[in-house]
Amino acid sequence: MDLEAVRTFLAVLDSGRFRQAADELSITQQAVSKRVAALEKELGVRLLTRTAHGAEATIDGQAFLPHARALLHAEARALASVRPGSRALRVDVIGRRLAPAALLRAFHRTHPETELDVVTLFDADAAVAALRSGTIDASFRAVTMPGRHLPEGIGALPVLDEPIELLTGPAHALASARAVTPTRLAGHRIWVPGIVSGTEWAAYYADLAAEFGLTIEVTGPDFGVEPLLDTVADSPELATFVGAGTRLVWPEAHDLRRIPVHGPTPVYPHSLLWSLDNPHPALLALREHLAAPTAEPPEADIWTPSWAHRRVRRPAF
Repeated sequence: MDLEAVRTFLAVLDSGRFRQAADELSITQQAVSKRVAALEKELGVRLLTRTAHGAEATIDGQAFLPHARALLHAEARALASVRPGSRALRVDVIGRRLAPAALLRAFHRTHPETELDVVTLFDADAAVAALRSGTIDASFRAVTMPGRHLPEGIGALPVLDEPIELLTGPAHALASARAVTPTRLAGHRIWVPGIVSGTEWAAYYADLAAEFGLTIEVTGPDFGVEPLLDTVADSPELATFVGAGTRLVWPEAHDLRRIPVHGPTPVYPHSLLWSLDNPHPALLALREHLAAPTAEPPEADIWTPSWAHRRVRRPAF
């Protein structure tokens, strides 16, 4: 159904005259008559009749009137739903316990008026595809993986170099250490069951292991965070890596230890990705928030893969 014809029908009824409706719509009176005639032909009924007092609705016109108004209201709602800034900003954070989710929460605290839709996609390929299709507005990812480049039209802003920590149980040989060097971890079993071949975090851990001679095991199914913590808590041999910004809660009896890794400090390079032609105003606000300089100077003695995009400054945890 031609909504312009519906709009013209309502303009005639509201004004009471074809000429006045033409003036309001900035079209000719002849065009008004043609639109109404076309609508009547489509519906197969007369909607308006001319009287000495102006245009009035017929019985069929009166029946159609509330539906005509509903059609235009639906049109207005449809347009508003996709108007830049009128819908929630949809952001992929990889995992809701991880550091990018904390960055997004900090943004929301300073921009409480911004509506957010938080999602978690599997890997960088899925995130980039979602950005290009318009199903998400932004994604936190590590870029660029070896041998790969972001496609044209995708922007990247380094937003966080997140330190990696060692997580052990109380019986582990390194449990009492206040800090460890990466080379000191050589020979220890580090279990990270969530590593999936071809992902950006798989590339990161492969380079980390190669750089410092580490043994990072990926054996066994990934049953999630809680079973991983249970296993590490009970093991004198197994440890795992966690990001300094990862939020973890465990039973008090586990007595797990988060041990900083320094000399150098391995950091995971998070970047914000977005489509360059995305006009959502909240996206610009998010980028400006994440790009703002921090009070803490950058740490000089850090390690990250040669392919990583580095942030000049990083917030402390």
